[in-house]
Amino acid sequence: MEKKVHYGTVTEALKAFNQQGFNIDFNLEENFKTHNNEKFHPEDFEIVDIYRYEGNTDPGDEATVYAIQSKTGVKGVYVTGYGASPDNLITKILKKLH
Repeated sequence: MEKKVHYGTVTEALKAFNQQGFNIDFNLEENFKTHNNEKFHPEDFEIVDIYRYEGNTDPGDEATVYAIQSKTGVKGVYVTGYGASPDNLITKILKKLH
C-alpha cells in the first residue's frame, strides 16, 4: 500500500480499483471468499489497498473498500459497511499481515 488517493465516493474507488485490475467482486460464503465456485481462505489473500468512505451526514453511507489479491493472482474488491461487525476474513487477513 504505497500511494494514498482520496476518492469522493465508494463508486469512484471501485472504478479506480477496477482500472487497476481489481475487477472481481468477492462474496462471503461460510467464512470463505468465492469466485467462479473457487473458495479462498484468509491465508490465500493479501490486502493491497484500502479505501474508507465516511458519509457526511448518514453513518449508513460509511463503507470500506478492500483491494485484495490471492496468491494465485486473482484480484478483486471486497466492500464492507463501516461500523458493522468486522468481517471474519478481513480480520484474519489483517492479523496475518501483522
